[in-house]
Amino acid sequence: MATALLAATGRPAAAHDIPTDVLVQAFLKPEGQRLRLLVRAPLRAMLDVEFPAREDGRLDITGADRAVRDAVDIWIARNIEVYEGDSRLGAPRVGAARISLPSDRSFAAYDAALAHLTGPPLSDDAGLYWEQGLLDVALEYPILSDRSRFAVAMGLERLGQRVTVALRFLPPGGAERAFELHGDAGIVHLDPRWRQAAARFAGSGFVHILGGVDHLLFLLCLVIPLRRVSTLVGVVTAFTVAHSITLLAAAYGLAPAALWFPPLVETLIAVSIVYMALENILGVRVSHRWAVAFVFGLVHGFGFSAALRDSLQFAGSHLVTALLSFNLGVEAGQLVVLAVAVPALALLPRLGLGERPAAIVLSALVAHTGWHWMVDRGSDLAQFPWPGVEVATLAAGVRVLMVLLAAGTLAWAVAVLRGRRSAWPVPASGVPSGTARSISPARPRPSSFADAPAAAPPEAS
Repeated sequence: MATALLAATGRPAAAHDIPTDVLVQAFLKPEGQRLRLLVRAPLRAMLDVEFPAREDGRLDITGADRAVRDAVDIWIARNIEVYEGDSRLGAPRVGAARISLPSDRSFAAYDAALAHLTGPPLSDDAGLYWEQGLLDVALEYPILSDRSRFAVAMGLERLGQRVTVALRFLPPGGAERAFELHGDAGIVHLDPRWRQAAARFAGSGFVHILGGVDHLLFLLCLVIPLRRVSTLVGVVTAFTVAHSITLLAAAYGLAPAALWFPPLVETLIAVSIVYMALENILGVRVSHRWAVAFVFGLVHGFGFSAALRDSLQFAGSHLVTALLSFNLGVEAGQLVVLAVAVPALALLPRLGLGERPAAIVLSALVAHTGWHWMVDRGSDLAQFPWPGVEVATLAAGVRVLMVLLAAGTLAWAVAVLRGRRSAWPVPASGVPSGTARSISPARPRPSSFADAPAAAPPEAS
């Protein structure tokens, strides 16, 4: 009985398992008043569709027309959403659909894929098992103009546990745009307006900083000992400017592309957390903390760029807008965190601990977490061989040095301006020009508990 059932269905018992990795290839091309979408997906992902088989278990391709139509309708056509402007297009017409060999390479280019779909179908002599085959389909949508702005939500994430859609958009008179969509990517604007790109990347930056625990712990360590608003603003501004520099540099290809660079950045981020926590514990004066924040901000900027690596494809022609919007989203997230963290830190001494002990305890907890990250990430980094002295390595090193030189120059200029500003004389009010007057110096307000003077000892009676 089991043998007969297997011969009738042509698929083993394990065939109903959801595939682990599924690659879908697609082309989207508007032509006149018709938009054509070509899709290729593996048959093994079309669960619950019974493809007829011959006695030897191979596909009955000639008799599979109904099964092919069902697979197209259930798994592809009804799940894909296509938009022209802000309007969703109606159900598509199936222009062609067929089963293809896994060795077929026609989907390497749009014209070859279209010619394959409109050519003669595959014969039964191919001797193809169902789990080896590919399903190719051409969907056609009526549109108002091929110059409209289009968007698509592929909706094919149910085909497997990890689904990747390699989509290529071919606008009229423009260059081909390639997208790599993972899972449920939502609505993707193929030629976004600058407002759409800005909104997408600002939201991405906001979510990224709130989900980046290591970045948040570093930010917390930065502000734990700070008590003056002016000092806090200077430190946070230095961190912001620094990570903006390396974020933009990485987006324009000035960061090394070697495999060892991302784990190096992650390790250095953990080092920055441990360093800042130890500074807080040891009570180092924070007058130059803005410079430390600037240096480590350069490292964190390379970390932020990792979140953009797969997202810049959605920027369209608005790369600068996307980068600035992502950075604004990061800053908005930082402000939200600081708006919660700074008042909470001010309340800690009221719980019974002094200001200094509270900062030490909190910094020690952060240092413990950062230390484990540093060890784990350092172990991962050690798995990569040290880069050899090659032309590509030297070129990457020169690019990084250029970025660091520009950042150092900016930091030096800021330091000079700060020094000049503090040296400017402040005239006493009510004193005529040219009249000397003795003014007792005011006692400066400490910028942190580390800068606060120790209490004077009691006088002897």
